[in-house]
Amino acid sequence: MKIEILGTGCAKCKMVLENVEKAVNSVGVDADIKKIEDINDIMGYGVMVTPAVVIDGEVKVSGKVPSEDEIKSWLTV
Repeated sequence: MKIEILGTGCAKCKMVLENVEKAVNSVGVDADIKKIEDINDIMGYGVMVTPAVVIDGEVKVSGKVPSEDEIKSWLTV
C-alpha cells in the first residue's frame, strides 16, 4: 500500500503524518508512507488545499486533519 501525505510542512501536515503512522502501526498493514511537499506534485493530484492524504493514488481527504480512526477505516477496506 502506498500512502502519500501532501503538504508543505505546516503543523497540520505534521499532525496528519503522525496520525497516518499511528493508524498504520495499529492496523498492522504494510505501507510505504511518503511526504510530498513539492507544490507541483501536490497540484498534480488536483489538490488545492492541504493537508491531504492519498492512498494508492486516490485522494481520501483534502483540507483537514483526519482522525486516526478515520484513517484506519481507509486502511481496512
